[in-house]
Amino acid sequence: MLRALWSSRAAMNAQQQKLDSISNNIANTNTVGYKREDVSFQDLVYETLNRKGIPTGENNTDTLINGTGVKATKWIRDNSQGSLRETGEKTDLALDGEGFFRVTLPDGSKAYERSGSFNIDSTGEIVDKNGNRLDVALTEEGTNMLNSGSVFTTDNFAVKENGDVYLAVDNNGSKTDVLYGKINIYNPIGQDSLTSVGENLYVPNSGTIMNVNTDVNILQGFVEGSNVDVGKEMTDMIVAQRAFELSSRSLKTADEMWGLVNSMKSR
Repeated sequence: MLRALWSSRAAMNAQQQKLDSISNNIANTNTVGYKREDVSFQDLVYETLNRKGIPTGENNTDTLINGTGVKATKWIRDNSQGSLRETGEKTDLALDGEGFFRVTLPDGSKAYERSGSFNIDSTGEIVDKNGNRLDVALTEEGTNMLNSGSVFTTDNFAVKENGDVYLAVDNNGSKTDVLYGKINIYNPIGQDSLTSVGENLYVPNSGTIMNVNTDVNILQGFVEGSNVDVGKEMTDMIVAQRAFELSSRSLKTADEMWGLVNSMKSR
């Protein structure tokens, strides 16, 4: 009976984490560039009910076994492509393919994000909604332009699909597009190599190598929506709630049985 109590509690904890991930996904349905998260489950210890002496490890399909429930493992992020929506804003950039933008945080450290909803700050830099600066690899001409005080405005630059950034400069009364730099897109080597730190930002795990991905297009004037399917999340929520309710009833029944046993012993 103790094993039944433990199994029910473990299952309830696992389903609670599943419900937490679903609620987080639904809350971020309209978050630009958000990638849904899911929770996987893993069996806990199984033990034979007819064990004599030390187990030999032989496969015996006739042996009765009893499990101790399940547990939730780490949350898994679904990095599939979200839908692209046209905004017409030059500061909005969407990735069509795999990869992440790299930004510089206020403390100088680097982080990666999928969200391409950028702005121009007061200093003429391209920044995300939290003020983190988008990394642009400058050309020699771009460095000279930066040193001379050339800055971005909401309508004086263009981003090509390969990431090349052109800045319109005044040339004797006419505008000339000059190659300012390039926005590189990065991919981590290996799965689950990035850790979410909130605000749609990710940092590489220790030892993770970030490679430049050239097989991706940057679309100016578009944003990538979240990849959350509300219908699927609602279905998963119903299943998780039913599983949680079933485990709760099992726990209640086991408690009632313990109460019955204790009352019999006290007589």
